[in-house]
Amino acid sequence: VQLQASGGGLVQAGGSLRLSCAASGGTFNAYDMGWFRQAPGKEREFVAAISGSRGSTYYGDSVKGRFTISRDNAKNTSYLQMNSLKSEDTAVYYCAARRTSVGYYITRLSKFDYWGQGTQVTVSS
Repeated sequence: VQLQASGGGLVQAGGSLRLSCAASGGTFNAYDMGWFRQAPGKEREFVAAISGSRGSTYYGDSVKGRFTISRDNAKNTSYLQMNSLKSEDTAVYYCAARRTSVGYYITRLSKFDYWGQGTQVTVSS
């Protein structure tokens, strides 16, 4: 499956952005979808994920209550709605996918096989 992330940009602290991840080349609802981010000088970290089967959602502690992940299986697209953005949310955001048959550890970077190119999110304080 191929992934194309979009929607990044420059926003002031407290603002909102919505990222999109368009998938092609596979049966979309057979894949769990995830978002990860990497800030300069830091390791890539888990942000959010949504399962392909039940649409169950998972969030990193730093974004709980502010970010919402969703998916539209008819459009083969996953979304990450980001509200109340903070300067520490500044990073390159990557969407990722894995087959639902993987099962466990949906928050682990190593369990995702397919990656998009990344989109830059910059939050100014």
